[in-house]
Amino acid sequence: MLAGPAALHLLLPAPPPHRRHLAFALPQHPAPPLHARAACSRRARRRAPPQRHGVARASAAVAEEASSSGPAKFSVRIPVGDREILVETGHIGRQASASVMVTDGETILYCSVCLSDTPNDPSDFFPLSVHYQERLSAAGRTSGGFFKREGKAKDHEVLVCRLIDRPLRPTMPKGFYYETQILSWVFSYDGIHSPDCLAITAAGIAVALSEIPNKQTIAGVRIGLINGQFVINPTTEQMENSELDLMMAGTDSAILMIEGYCDFLTEEKLLEAVEAGQVAIREICKAIDVLVQSCGKKKMVDAINLPPPELYRHVEDISGDELVKALQIKEKIPRRKALSALEDKVITILSEQGYVSKDSSLGVTESLDDIVEDEDEDEVIVDGEVDEGDVHIKPVSRKPPRQLFAEVDVKLVFKEVSSKYLRRRIVEGGKRSDGRSPWELRPINSQCGLLPRAHGSALFTRGETQSLAVVTLGGYQMAQRIDNLVDTEESKSFYLQYSFPPSCVGEVGRIGAPSRREIGHGMLAERALEQILPPEEDFPYTIRVESTITESNGSSSMASVCGGCLALQDAGVPIKFPVAGIAMGLVLDTQEFGGDGSPLILSDITGAEDASGDMDLKVAGNESGITAFQMDIKVVGITLPVMEQALLQARDGRQHILNEMSKSSPPPSKALSRHAPLIHVMKVKPNKVNLIIGSGGKTIKSIIEETGVDAIDTGDDGTVKITARDLSSLEKSKTIIANLTMVPKVGEIYRNCEIKSIAPYGAFVEIAPGREGLCHISELSSGWLAKAEDAFKVGDRIDVKLIEINDKGQLRLSSRALLPDADSESNSKQQSSGSTKEKAPQKDDLIKMTTRRPKRKKQSEPSGAENATTKTLEKSAAAPATSQGSETAT
Repeated sequence: MLAGPAALHLLLPAPPPHRRHLAFALPQHPAPPLHARAACSRRARRRAPPQRHGVARASAAVAEEASSSGPAKFSVRIPVGDREILVETGHIGRQASASVMVTDGETILYCSVCLSDTPNDPSDFFPLSVHYQERLSAAGRTSGGFFKREGKAKDHEVLVCRLIDRPLRPTMPKGFYYETQILSWVFSYDGIHSPDCLAITAAGIAVALSEIPNKQTIAGVRIGLINGQFVINPTTEQMENSELDLMMAGTDSAILMIEGYCDFLTEEKLLEAVEAGQVAIREICKAIDVLVQSCGKKKMVDAINLPPPELYRHVEDISGDELVKALQIKEKIPRRKALSALEDKVITILSEQGYVSKDSSLGVTESLDDIVEDEDEDEVIVDGEVDEGDVHIKPVSRKPPRQLFAEVDVKLVFKEVSSKYLRRRIVEGGKRSDGRSPWELRPINSQCGLLPRAHGSALFTRGETQSLAVVTLGGYQMAQRIDNLVDTEESKSFYLQYSFPPSCVGEVGRIGAPSRREIGHGMLAERALEQILPPEEDFPYTIRVESTITESNGSSSMASVCGGCLALQDAGVPIKFPVAGIAMGLVLDTQEFGGDGSPLILSDITGAEDASGDMDLKVAGNESGITAFQMDIKVVGITLPVMEQALLQARDGRQHILNEMSKSSPPPSKALSRHAPLIHVMKVKPNKVNLIIGSGGKTIKSIIEETGVDAIDTGDDGTVKITARDLSSLEKSKTIIANLTMVPKVGEIYRNCEIKSIAPYGAFVEIAPGREGLCHISELSSGWLAKAEDAFKVGDRIDVKLIEINDKGQLRLSSRALLPDADSESNSKQQSSGSTKEKAPQKDDLIKMTTRRPKRKKQSEPSGAENATTKTLEKSAAAPATSQGSETAT
């Protein structure tokens, strides 16, 4: 049986546009009307997801080039700051929905976007995952560990993933449930141009080129403040002198995300930086739009799957009054339970029992099957009075139909309705769920010194948010090592670790490795506190801060800033200024809820206000400036005036929090804990460092073992750090190191020195570990000696004086110069030659002098290398002399 033209049209695929010269043409069927397509069930659309086809918009020349020399490659150069970045697509990763290569200098980053073939079940969270990785091969390196392959994401890679995710998510449309994955790799790194800001722009370009029906194109830049000038995407060398590190993302008309830290920058200066970044982002977005017009794919608009519009009205009809009462409950847990019970009730009615709307109950047209019945079902035939086939109308009341909806749709709509009612309550009534006004903060309480064995601790409570901060001090071995693309080992002497256990919100959950959220919140608090720490030269400790969130109802990262600041003071860290943090919220469209249309800024937001609001702005600092900030937008961007209002209101909030922190009871101790280690820093000549380390670290290990100190750290610049648990072991190690690195001077006296060897012409005496000098036979005794062995043997200990250093650095010592019956001739010769600093004292005077020297040592620490060595030597030499003098006196 042959198929007709109409059947062929259904069986054969549509002919391509460039083959319309075929011998026959199939009839064109008009598309169904819009109302007919809208009548299709949502389930049917899920079972048959729309096909994704790219739109071929390349020019004919490009197409010919592609057919002869490979795949078509589209590229565009985009001015960014004082240079250009190169964007290329179409020649690599062609099976992905979209992929791009972005080049800045010799830094090259590849980014791809892929979608699942079928949509996920509807949810209130867009199924987006972001993975960013810095390949060590990009810098010509490989891992120094046992495993040479890159594995788990490092902390800074997780932070970049969050920088990519947060600005993209607000641009995704509601109702699009295809799982989306963004993969980004650094394939080349020149050490000059940072890849993190490129990653944001690359992801924005890839999404714009793909089938994802995103609302607007995004781009990202970094802004630095160098010599009073704002620099877009500064180099790594320029960032070393920058007062500001601002990462920013947005569209051509609004801001979506900012994050960074600065050195007490004012709100006005930060706004100027954001404005400069907005100008750069606008130009990048315009160039991206041109590229999308050339090679972008058709957007999957038909895949957007929204709940039925009438469901919103039904949920409000069922839950309206009860929802208003539930949102007025001040405590978080009772309010959450009340909302959960109300949600279950709404789901039961709309998805199981069926719902009859108020409108349909007033006037419902019943179908013919409901009105007309066959008389055989209900009528009784009596004596043939009823003819066969007669129709009778049932005398029953009309029943409107019951509507059933999918449970997942009901959940989504209930959440949106709850958010709408909460926003309306804030705008219309001027009161939030806990009864506060928009600019009012929650009650604050803080106390320090809770943990007796910790070096510093503080408990900070703000409303139903609470942070337990603990500070631990240690030496260099406690520093956090960082493995990155740079071919040098880096370490952090200050780091903050944030922990958010499920118990803090009254839930049960997994406990394991820190989540991306915990890493991000910890870094924000760390950057906020880093600016107030003293220089490492003044406080040579490695500082670790742990913030465990014991209660959470919004703004837990800012509670970590406040608690961490108090804990640092309790540990005795001499901070520059106290700082505090606050989270700000926003209701953007107030006219919808009866307001005047101007944005409403909320201070110190709770978790519900964060989820239902349009912005989450976290700002840390003091009343004079900002140290760290982070802003996430849940709508398609905000403007600079709105951001300015939020920053100024946040400054007033920080000042109030600092005043409350000053009332901490008990207050921070501001002194080092007796359980904290002792660290002494001394300077030696750089060429003496190898003497401390020894061959294969033998010497430094022996010092640690002999004295019992925790660690000894040496630097190439001659800095030596000694970490010990008690003062005695610290002093022992100081003495040994000072002796090893001392610079001998003519006229110095060395006590209780061991004779290492004896020669016919004299004895070799060790004045310090590894340092020997010759005491000639004529200088061993005041009398004449034929052989040195006649008076001394190896192992004997004598006092000597350095009388000469020859051109080769060899030391000439004298014991006779210290003997009390030395002839006056030698004394006068020493005085005339100026080789000695002082006359050899009598034994009684010597005892007095050596007993006073330790007191001077305690009063003043050595400042220079030679002074430190000399004073330490005098102290070590005084102790044996004192004991010898005591024996003589007895």
